[in-house]
Amino acid sequence: MAEFNVANFRSQMVGDGARPNLFSCTIPDLTVNVNGETGSEVAFNFMARAAQLPGSTVNQIPVNYFGRELKFSGNRIFTEWTVTIINDEDFKIRNTFEKWMSALNSHVGNLRSLVSPLTYQKDGYVTQFGKAGNVIKEYKFVGMFPIDISPIELDWGANDAIEEFAVTFAYQWWESTNPASRATTDSTQAGPSAALGITS
Repeated sequence: MAEFNVANFRSQMVGDGARPNLFSCTIPDLTVNVNGETGSEVAFNFMARAAQLPGSTVNQIPVNYFGRELKFSGNRIFTEWTVTIINDEDFKIRNTFEKWMSALNSHVGNLRSLVSPLTYQKDGYVTQFGKAGNVIKEYKFVGMFPIDISPIELDWGANDAIEEFAVTFAYQWWESTNPASRATTDSTQAGPSAALGITS
């Protein structure tokens, strides 16, 4: 019989629960090779208002044997990562992503100015913070690039609202990383903790 004891439940919630609004996203070399606008790295860090910690998926291989379906482990896949971004009047972040995608395939000439994956693919990070400002989890998205920039809806009746748009990235794989391993003296390259002025 189940024991419905709230004291026992509370005793297991030792960290008071992780909060979904304590996070940040960063792409340390966002403007490199794509002729992005100066300051886009830091702006992205502050304006990325919604994202996800990645899931994990391994496909299955069904095999039929005398009418019975058996399942075997298949290959791992990595689904796209989407970030929702607040749009400021300088359009700095959106302009940078538009230039990045244009470098992958131009609008008119159907040409690519960045050919090597080493130039057009970048690493991105999503960092989960604890309530004390400490980093409790971080994921690195390896070799990502934008595949979709959503439209920005305009409406004469949209009072008391700020524009936002979503960017969807394809990437090679994700890693659960140690934030300290990529720290530098440059706050725009040191990840979310440094850029936001948060210390453990």
